Amino acid sequence: MDTYELLNSITHQMYNAESFEEVIWGLQYDIMKLLNAERITVYRRDKKNQTIVSSFKSGSDIDSEIILPLSPSSIAGYVAMSQESIVINDVNDSEYLSNIHPSLSFEHTYDQQTEFSTRSMMVVPILFKNILLGVFQVINAVDPLEFSAENLENAKKVAEQIGEKFRYHLQSTLGPYDYLIKRKKITIDELEEFEIQAEEENIPMTQIIIAETPLTEEDVGMSFEQYYQVPFFKYNPDITPQNVFMENLNVDYLAGHLWLPIAGDQKNVIVLIDDPSDTERIMEIQSLLNAETYEFMVALQEDILKYLGRGSGQTIEAPEMNFEELLGEIDGITTEDEEESEGTSQLLDENASSIIQLVNRIIVDGIDMGASDIHIEPHKGKNPADVRMRVDGVCSCILQIPAGIIRAVVSRVKVLSRLDITETRKPQDGKMAVRYGELAHELRIATLPTVNGESIVMRILASGDPLPFSKLNLSKKNESKIEKMLEIPHGLFLVVGPTGSGKTTTLHAILGKINTPDKKILTAEDPVEITQPGLQQVQMQAKIGLDFAAALRSFLRCDPDVILIGEMRDYETAHSGIEASLTGHQVYSTLHTNSAPETITRLLDMGLEPINFADALIGVLAQRLMRTLCAKCKEAYTPKREEMERLIKAYGKELFEKENINLSTVEFYRAKGCKKCADTGYKGRTGLHELLEGTVEMRRLIAKGADVSDVRDLAIKEGMRTMAQDGILKIFKGQTDLLQLRKVTSID
Repeated sequence: MDTYELLNSITHQMYNAESFEEVIWGLQYDIMKLLNAERITVYRRDKKNQTIVSSFKSGSDIDSEIILPLSPSSIAGYVAMSQESIVINDVNDSEYLSNIHPSLSFEHTYDQQTEFSTRSMMVVPILFKNILLGVFQVINAVDPLEFSAENLENAKKVAEQIGEKFRYHLQSTLGPYDYLIKRKKITIDELEEFEIQAEEENIPMTQIIIAETPLTEEDVGMSFEQYYQVPFFKYNPDITPQNVFMENLNVDYLAGHLWLPIAGDQKNVIVLIDDPSDTERIMEIQSLLNAETYEFMVALQEDILKYLGRGSGQTIEAPEMNFEELLGEIDGITTEDEEESEGTSQLLDENASSIIQLVNRIIVDGIDMGASDIHIEPHKGKNPADVRMRVDGVCSCILQIPAGIIRAVVSRVKVLSRLDITETRKPQDGKMAVRYGELAHELRIATLPTVNGESIVMRILASGDPLPFSKLNLSKKNESKIEKMLEIPHGLFLVVGPTGSGKTTTLHAILGKINTPDKKILTAEDPVEITQPGLQQVQMQAKIGLDFAAALRSFLRCDPDVILIGEMRDYETAHSGIEASLTGHQVYSTLHTNSAPETITRLLDMGLEPINFADALIGVLAQRLMRTLCAKCKEAYTPKREEMERLIKAYGKELFEKENINLSTVEFYRAKGCKKCADTGYKGRTGLHELLEGTVEMRRLIAKGADVSDVRDLAIKEGMRTMAQDGILKIFKGQTDLLQLRKVTSID
């Protein structure tokens, strides 16, 4: 029987077996023959003790159980910890083992007990849906005396089949909430609604489930236990995480990455984490704590934040009173301008209770509305000041503040952001961290002295995990082209557009696509808004001289594969970025330009060498954000002939006919308005894109120092579609309408 037939036979017998233990005994010799091995060992994960336990050991003698911790103290324990397959042709080669992990060594105890001599090992994790269920260990290659790449691939296939049997044996489930669905405690439709709500409101899904269903934390915890195969740790207010690790860990970092060493020491540590299947985070935890053994437990996101002081005692709390009630209360208080007694006027300084509540209410409502910016703008004389919020790119006035208290409101914001309240003549920049709704939010503050008094802009920074690359809503053509560009090992890729056009979101989605363990990725950002495991991210600090150019110089000494520079603001940064891209690095950055072709001339105008820039360029993605129709209330309609012809003309009649767009499948929708979208008819935004490729012809043109019109003409000839054309395609898909497209592009 050849290798292919033998593997099929093993797979077939495993698939049809009712009991894993029974079938593995009968198949052990076939498996050893398939894998060119002298012995195999199968470990299962003990979810209560955070160890792996030998399910059986082949050979004539059956020894007592082998129990190993999930740690680099053993080879199988390391594989369980890292969830990575390894091949070791000499287990006594300590230098080779230390290269895999500094603490990794071969434990000879079991050989001594059984009088067996281990020479080589091939060890593969047993997974199901990225959940660790056990470890498959293959010992001693027979003929030849080293395991081959084919042996490893076959071992992985066997481990995959074992994973199926382990899943049923351990009663693992298909998803974190599958246990609840199977027991009819929650429906799939409810779960999908909660997922959408959690994403829209940026709060943990478990919080919504517990609030809107009869389910308890224990119910959710049991479901997590069944899926992740680790114990659930319920919040206990009497426990305070005080251990040797907490002294050296940043609380903001732990809150952002949702894990916590709840107890333990360098010998053994208990770690709470919201997703124990996140192998990258697990490895990062191992490297930071450097303990001997680890016990991972799953906990609710909100519980981890509570232990970190983020779940209670927030910097701001939502006042019970609404704006009208707050302003009504303030209206009865005499203002400083009325020159009343000193005791009365003190009620309206920045520390007055009513002013504190009013500022809190403004910030809380901004967060609840999903605003990107909050604007507080004074007006002339006794005219009230406006509070405007930018939601989905559109500003709207939500409140007017009496002129007599605007100075106290501005001072309160300055106090929270640690700005100088006595300085009113110069612009100031600051930031504040607020805790609200179990989550931490960072606000960037900018003051501006106007003729009517100081105005304030509070920018609410988007934070959290990167958007998946597939969610960028790129056209199929652009998505395919970018994926090919990402395979180029070195060069410069730029994402361009005005402030607030989603450049950072796009770049992090791209980094998420290429973020693999074999790549060293360094980023220099100002500010660091989005974090993801596997990236080494550096926050710029201009006051100490750490700017983009300085960070880039340092990065080149740190052996990176990929570099992200937040923005190419000047010649030095742009020049250094191009030099880095020409010396074997992938370099990603942003620029504030209106279109992809204009980016080329903008960089050349900085003084860059056209030939070097041309050699470095991979591509330029220009983008804008455009409001989309509310999915709940948008209504379908049949467009008039004039409207259709207008869109075809704007797209380009020749291109329209050439690309064979099927009008019979086009769906047109228009805004209607409902409670969910505040009767605007629009909810959320999507990107408009145009992608310029660094083709051979394009590089030749750039090297000659061509002007923007020549670059644009060649890019369109080579297949670039403008943002306006991309927007028209999104209208045809029913995502938006012509009104919104005209607001962000120059379409007629």
